[in-house]
Amino acid sequence: MSDPDKSRNSGGQDWQGFREVDRAIADDRMAAYTWKKAWADPWERRALIFAGIIALGFIAYVIIYDGLI
Repeated sequence: MSDPDKSRNSGGQDWQGFREVDRAIADDRMAAYTWKKAWADPWERRALIFAGIIALGFIAYVIIYDGLI
């Protein structure tokens, strides 16, 4: 029988419970890189600002139209 304390990855780097955490960190880094890359491009920066203004305008319209203010 095998000893559960001496598994094949006892001192290794492949921890079973941390695969999801590692993947989430990698995805977060990729998302951060994508946003930084988009912000560095002048045309995409303008598009992001325009989309933000449109979204804020729509939210303000909905709040005012529904009488929440």
